[in-house]
Amino acid sequence: MRLNKFLAQAGVASRREADRYIQNAMVTVNGVIENNPAYQVKDDDDVFFDDQRLKIEQNTRIILLNKPTGYITTAKDPLGRKTVMDLVHTDERLFTIGRLDKDTTGLLLLTNDGQLANTLMHPRHRIPRIYKIEIDKVFRSWEIKRMATKVYIGQKEWGKAEVVSQNQVKGRATVFLKLYQGKKREVRRIVYRMKRTLFSLERVQYGPIELGDVPVGSWRDLTEEEMMELQQLKSGK
Repeated sequence: MRLNKFLAQAGVASRREADRYIQNAMVTVNGVIENNPAYQVKDDDDVFFDDQRLKIEQNTRIILLNKPTGYITTAKDPLGRKTVMDLVHTDERLFTIGRLDKDTTGLLLLTNDGQLANTLMHPRHRIPRIYKIEIDKVFRSWEIKRMATKVYIGQKEWGKAEVVSQNQVKGRATVFLKLYQGKKREVRRIVYRMKRTLFSLERVQYGPIELGDVPVGSWRDLTEEEMMELQQLKSGK
């Protein structure tokens, strides 16, 4: 297996990002820096990235965490801030499928299957994410059409969101938005451009997996049926 593919399946990054890490001398094989992304990894090779030995897990595990506010989506933080891994008590090396910013709550998937993670995150696969937001007022019909087409969200980027449903109760509106990409803080940036006040932001679904009644700050392993649904996405079925 090529070294860049090995890094991708170990959950380090996409193949393109893995190429950059390798060429920047961030990967060692058997204690020696390896700069060639096409290096063929052998079964007995010791591959290290960021001082961690990498291996491809044969038994896939996926867990669902209901992320609370105040936690950042990373395995470790040099500044000592709280991370989502502080909530998941396991010795197993897991990595997140996508990210949620510190102040966003809701569904976050973690796995040891790098290939699955990259499939679910890559924009070309158009895996839907559904967010529940609370704002000051519902969107008007022309605003819904605009968001479904494209909204300039700054930094030379455009965002898109489909309004699944919305409901106004006094001074607050509950809106469910569907997005297909994972641009940084995309929902927040769209809401800001649409001149709405955002009170809360929660992800309630990722692909076929729903948050359900998992308490905030708690997690569970996916069921066999849920695992099969995600594996079918991975295989392109």
